[in-house]
This record gives sequence, C-alpha cells and structure tokens, in this order.
Amino acid sequence: MIYPPAERHPVVDHLHGHAVPDPYRWLEDPDSPETRSWTDAQGELWREHAGALPGRHRWHSRVAALTGAGTVGTPMWRGGSRFFLRRTARQEHAVLYRTGPDGVEETLIDPMELDPSGLTTLDHWQPDLDGGLVAYQLSRSGDERSELRVMDVVTRRVVDGPIDRCRYAPVAWLPDGKAFFYVRSRQVRLHRLGTPAEDDAVIMGEERSYGLGISYNGRWLTVSAMAGDGNDLWLADLSSSSPERPDLRVVQRAAGAMTVPAVGRDGRLYLLTTLDAPRGRLCVADPARPGPEHWIDLVGEDPEAVIGEFAIAGQALLVSRTRHAVSEIGVHDLTTGRRRGPVPLPGLGSAGGMTTRPEGGHEVWFTYTDSVTPAGVYRYDTRTGRTSLWSAAPGAVEVPELEVRQVVCASADGTPVRMVVLARPGSGPRPTILYGYGGFGLSLTPSYSSYVLPWVEAGGVFALAQLRGGGEEGADWHRDGMLERKQNVFDDFAAAAEKLVADGWTTPERLGACGESNGGLLVGAALTQRPDLFAAVVCSAPLLDMVRYERSGLGPAWRSEYGSAEDPEQLGWLLGYSPYHRVTDGVDYPATLLTTFGGDSRVDPMHARKMCAALQAATSGSRPILLRHEGGVGHGSRSAGRAVGLAADMLAFLAAHTGLDTSLDTGTRTAR
Repeated sequence: MIYPPAERHPVVDHLHGHAVPDPYRWLEDPDSPETRSWTDAQGELWREHAGALPGRHRWHSRVAALTGAGTVGTPMWRGGSRFFLRRTARQEHAVLYRTGPDGVEETLIDPMELDPSGLTTLDHWQPDLDGGLVAYQLSRSGDERSELRVMDVVTRRVVDGPIDRCRYAPVAWLPDGKAFFYVRSRQVRLHRLGTPAEDDAVIMGEERSYGLGISYNGRWLTVSAMAGDGNDLWLADLSSSSPERPDLRVVQRAAGAMTVPAVGRDGRLYLLTTLDAPRGRLCVADPARPGPEHWIDLVGEDPEAVIGEFAIAGQALLVSRTRHAVSEIGVHDLTTGRRRGPVPLPGLGSAGGMTTRPEGGHEVWFTYTDSVTPAGVYRYDTRTGRTSLWSAAPGAVEVPELEVRQVVCASADGTPVRMVVLARPGSGPRPTILYGYGGFGLSLTPSYSSYVLPWVEAGGVFALAQLRGGGEEGADWHRDGMLERKQNVFDDFAAAAEKLVADGWTTPERLGACGESNGGLLVGAALTQRPDLFAAVVCSAPLLDMVRYERSGLGPAWRSEYGSAEDPEQLGWLLGYSPYHRVTDGVDYPATLLTTFGGDSRVDPMHARKMCAALQAATSGSRPILLRHEGGVGHGSRSAGRAVGLAADMLAFLAAHTGLDTSLDTGTRTAR
C-alpha cells in the first residue's frame, strides 16, 4: 500500500535529560495546509479501503437493526411531573419528555427539531424542585462546550440564557426556582434568572472539576471537587447563610478517597465513601459535624463487592454493588443498616441509575441491561419486595443466542484478571475482538451493545477484559493501573490476549484489539509492545503522545491519572509506554485503523495523526495502517446514524483482517 507522504522533521526535545524525538509535530496543527492535505489524502485512502471491505453494508444493516432497540432512561420526579429521556428506532437523538400530573406525555426538548442536521446534542438537563422550569445544555458538532438555557415547561419558552462555557455543568436549583448553582469555566457560580451571567457570584473560583448537589428541600448544598484519585467535599446550610456567600464547611479534604454525599429526609448526612474502604462503605453523620471523625458506618465494606450507589424509599435503604462487575442490589434497614435481603433482578447484568420521588414514597426505579437485553427501566416496591418491568426499551430486536463465560488469567505480576467472553456455541479458534479500557476507575459491566452482538452473531468471539485502572474491583484496582503503575494495564491486556490463545478461543492471526479514548491508549500500547499478539487493531479517539498529551483537549485535567512530563520522574513513566514514542522501524505491525473526530474537545485528533504517520513509515509488513477522520462529531454523544456508521466500519475492518465470515446467517431471538 502506498501511503501519503509525511515528511520527518528533525524535531528533538531535551526534557530532564531525555532526548525526545517528535518528527511529526507538524501534524499537531490541524489548520496548516500541509496537515489538511495529508489528512484529506488519508481520508481518500480510507474510503478506498473501506469500499472494498467484504460485507460492509451488511454490517451497517445489522448494527442499525440492533440499534433500533432504542433507549429509555429512569424517571426524575419533580412536583408531580415526570421527566425522562427516550429514543425510538426512528429517532436520531434521545428526546426529553415530561408527563404532567394529568398523565399526558409531551415533548420538551428534541435535538432534531432544534437542528435537523443532527449535529446538536442534549448534553445535560435538570428540572427545578417543583418541575416548572428545566435547565438544559446543548452543544454542536461534538465540541461539548455546552450552552445552558432555562425553559418554562408549560409554555416551552426559553426564559433564560444562553450561558456559554458550561461543559456538562451540574445544576443545583434553589427552592424558589429563581436561581441555581452551576459550573461555568470550571468554577462554581450562582445564577439568578434574568440577570447577566457575567454578574453571577463566584462561589468557588479555583478552576477544578466540580460536582454539585442539593437536598430535597433545598436547604443543604454539597460541593465536591476532584483531587488526585479522590475528591474534596464541602457542605453548606443555606438556611443560615446566603446563596451568594454560602458557609461551606469542609467535609473531606486531601483524603485520597472518593465520597458522595446526600442529606436525607431524616436530616442525616449520608456518605458513600472509599475512605478506609477501597470497595466502599456507607456512613451517616450529623450535618452539623460532617468531618470523617464523626462518620458512623451504616453499611460496611464487602470484601468482594464494590458499592455503586444508594437510594432511600420509606424506611428501606437500597444499596447497589457490583460483584466482579455483576450488579446486585441489597435492601437494608434505614436506621440500623441491617441487610433485609436482595432486590430481585432479571439476570446477571448491570443495574443502576436508581431514582425515587423526592417527596418520599415506597418505590425505586432503576435501569437493567445485560449482554442480550436492551436497557429497560424496572420498579421495585419496598412494601411487597417485588421487581417489575416499568418501561421496556421502545423497540423489539432479534438478538443471537450466545454463551457468556467469565475467564480468569494471571497478569505478568501474577495478579488475577477477569474477562467476560461472549460467543455462540462451538469450539475451535475463531476471529476474536478483545476490548478494554483500564482507566479512571471506570468499570466494564455487562450491557446490550449493537456493536458486540453482530460480531458474535456472525460467529466471532468478543471478550471484555476487566483491567487494572478500572473500577471493577474497587479503588485499589484503579490505583494499581494509574501513574507509575500504568504498565500493569497493558500487561493485563496482553495476559488476556494470551489466555484467549492458550484456551483455544483464537490465534494471533485471528485476534483483534479494540479500545476508545483511554482504551485507545491501551491498544496503542498493546500494538507497540506486543505486535506479535494481534492481527488487527482499532484505536478510536486515542491518547498516544503521552509526552505532550497535557497541551491540548482536557489533558491538563488528567495529570492525576497519568502524571506530567513536567516532572522528571513522571516523564520517565510516560516515556516508558507512550505508544507514539515506541513505534520502531522494521516491525510488521498489525492492520490498524485509527479513528478521529473533528469536534473532539477532549482528546486532540493530533494523537492519531502523528501515530498514523509514524506507523505507516515504520511498518515492514503489508497490513494497512489507516486513518478514518469524521467531521461534525466529537468524543461523546452523536446521532444514532453516525454511531451506526462508525460501528459498522470498525466491525468490517476487524472482520476483514481477522478472517471473520461476513455472511451473518445465524439464529436469533426476540428481545425487548
């Protein structure tokens, strides 16, 4: 394959005694004529290759059909009204609906009505305490630089905004519905309706990643801010201090732990925390004495399961956990914390997003999904102890019959690492995709995927590796895959790949790797450290130049996860695995598809551009190195049609380069 020429420049940085070559730095500038010409040529090369991929249209059709299950979210109750998101098979984006006290369902915000091009997304929304107003945030072309507006839900009239620079800002309404706390430009502010945003009182001026919460009656304000691998936390009583100058009292600071607070209807401060409990515990305290020295355990740490969230309904306390990434929900006595029993769940899957009525009641709503079940909303009644389906996914789909197995392998240092393997019944090596993430404490749990199921349906194997760096086994599991221990993540992934080969699931000639964002870093490290293990790699929206990742996108916010090149010791960690810097001339690299998005404001597409140029120049083999660039979308939300197109291209590429038959003629069953 003849690649577009990419000139190597003699750029070398001298950092803390290291000579760091960067021959493709010129590709960091997206607007230079040279970069634009090179990117356009790469696009032509990708389209030529993609047009010849066997079964590409069939992949697209099948992914689209399975995406037709749609989505539905848990209800948020405010003042007798119910707010929720739903996307049907005919809709490109989820739509925000409201059902009033009269039971009539009405559309509040439909992104396609606002922008028929499909490039506008609804990033966040929050009704006020009586349900008369809703604050919502929109962004365009995937840039996630949201603008915040306020809508009157009766008249549909926008009564405030837009306020810019509100990327996924949490919103905490005051009880009178005339003001709210929010985050703008990484600062906590108070906005009063009808006043200029530039006049908003700054509550916390240090630029950090903040979370906000307010109690059911609007009395107690909680503010959290990320701090390393934990958070700092404050609590203010708004009945004794003004909203413009709330008396924020320290709950937790520099503790190296994550704590999620809430003040209940009983007046107690509830704290879900990893402080002195890596897998989490639930504590209570008096809001007047909120420090850790006054916390009392209500539900203690489980040695094998990780606490996720809690909800209060009547005198029942529901606590969700994941046991080796499979969800369970326990019912506890609200006063003593004593366990009463489990919440019945539909299967071995993922349950979460618990909601209750803020005025109290005996019901809890949550979502449930597993590998063959589209996410639906379930209702648990604390009086009867029964779980019932409350709102199914809006579309019926045909899903393949498959087997799910949990496999354990030993990483390089002997640590047991689990992965979930999905396949149709059968034996013998098959084309396989190994997927991983391994970062930021995020967990890979069972879920319905219109990307995974077509692969398994066609006879492939799909494996999800639960690597260190994630949250599947608690805070220590996360810490063991960050900073100076990041190499553990890549070792875990390699061990999972070797286990799939050793157990006869696949061979290196039939094994593909796939990862997105931090997972793109993962597979970038995998293909440069162990190119012998993989036939094909899809590396989507990746971080790859770990020496310069801090200089663009949200990179500065990730120093607590990866470290900083400004620190001599940490630069050594980063150089040790930075995929861009580990590309070596003369290696037969796997077939590699790098995907980037023009509106990505989290991870700069320059990572993939530079890596693509380096791999194309270095590889000694004939397997292709390709770049798929898509404008008009970003790192996160996108229209369903765009998501289908990306997934189909990724599957078609992996199928072609691992030898998967694309006939897709297999048995299915109906699921809702």
